[in-house]
Amino acid sequence: MAAPALALSSSRGRWVVAATVLGSSLAMLDGTVVNVALPRIGSDLGAEVAGLQWTLSGYTLTLASFILLGGALGDRLGRRRVFVWGTVWFAIASALCAFAPTVDVLIAARVLQGIGAALLTPGSLAIISASFDEDDRGAAIGLWSGLGGVAAAIGPMLGGWLVDFAGWRSVFLINLPLAVAVVWVAARHVPETRDPHPPERLDIPGAALAAVALGALTYGLIEEVTWAAIVGAVLMVAFVLVERRSPYALVPSSLFGSRVFVAANLVTLAVYAALGGVFFLLMLQLQIVSGYSPLAAGVSSLPITILMLLLSSRAGRWAQVHGPRIPMTVGPLLAAGGLLLMLRIGPDAPYLTEVLPGVLVFGLGLSTLVAPLTVAVLGSVSTDQAGIASGVNNAVARTSQLLAVAALPALAGIGAGALADPTVIASGFRIAMGICAGLLVVGAAISLVMIPRPEKARPEEPQPEETLEEALGPTVACKPRCDVTGPAVQPPPQQ
Repeated sequence: MAAPALALSSSRGRWVVAATVLGSSLAMLDGTVVNVALPRIGSDLGAEVAGLQWTLSGYTLTLASFILLGGALGDRLGRRRVFVWGTVWFAIASALCAFAPTVDVLIAARVLQGIGAALLTPGSLAIISASFDEDDRGAAIGLWSGLGGVAAAIGPMLGGWLVDFAGWRSVFLINLPLAVAVVWVAARHVPETRDPHPPERLDIPGAALAAVALGALTYGLIEEVTWAAIVGAVLMVAFVLVERRSPYALVPSSLFGSRVFVAANLVTLAVYAALGGVFFLLMLQLQIVSGYSPLAAGVSSLPITILMLLLSSRAGRWAQVHGPRIPMTVGPLLAAGGLLLMLRIGPDAPYLTEVLPGVLVFGLGLSTLVAPLTVAVLGSVSTDQAGIASGVNNAVARTSQLLAVAALPALAGIGAGALADPTVIASGFRIAMGICAGLLVVGAAISLVMIPRPEKARPEEPQPEETLEEALGPTVACKPRCDVTGPAVQPPPQQ
């Protein structure tokens, strides 16, 4: 189906941006806002730390497992159709979350919610890229990214306010009117687009195997069941073997022929594992140990998203010109320094002197890192593979966060009964932040060793190669970026 050429200045063009921003924000915010509500969820439903881990991990598990399949479904069946399906699914699951009588029902609803997010998330930017005229496409992607950044900045603060004044269930209920608005706008204003050359088959067996493998691994780590973790690891190896032999693989093995692509994903694995652990445990530390309200805890992380909104696009452009090696090395080290500063957070911690310094340095490190990481991924593969390469990188990030949330509490000594004992949370937080800082240092070391220095052309030699942005069109690496749940996904080039 030929992509309709919409102008950003047209009424329909603005409606398309509104629908896609609102839809993608639903899934993005649910990956972060729920962190703020966790202590209240635990108190209200009588959940232990393991229940809170599953509340986060159930969502991330299905999102990480099916996000690549969701993108392939949109390319094949229609991006608007799958985007709307995902939004409706997400809304129904959100209602189940809001009315969950027990933590087990909440976890099951979160698993379903992750499937909805996997359907709607990939289609958001793909719709933007396929719907707009070439001259307006870059501006539309920039507007989508910037407005999404504003939503990311407001989200934790809004979530904290809702938990404080309306209870934790309102964090899920607010998704319902937003989802209705997305579906209404999409049905009336968003054009249908498809990939003119979709794969002949969908890799459903591969996606199912990934979900079972990650599920077993997550169960083994959270519940400390060794045999389940071993089964999960074996199934992950089987997934790799199946993908290598499948002609319709979700994760093409040819991508890993690039050393830079392998390096970027190893960095992603280490760095985003640290991020998953930080945002999970920081909210527990601030509320249970430091006595912050949900609103105050949500506002405490606001400088991170503001810094990313202001600086990420600049870091991306710098990396395009000078190469991603330096920011991918310096960024994780800065973020690790921020975590060491967070070790000062204790009982009744004053925000300005004990919380803010670590948050600022951590946010500066993320702002330095995230966009150059996307530059490295996009620059490591051919133009026609940019979309799937960035999708794989996003799935790796979500998988690493899933495993970090599953493993860190046990490693840090935060177990049954910890939610009622601030001293256990405080002690575990210090251990966990040390582990996360170590992961960030590992990410920096991988970048230093495996990401090559940019080649310098001789003065008399012209540079024949086009830039990354010239090759890909408007690249997401140079747009404002505030989503800490996963790297940006580049839409495929339009034909």
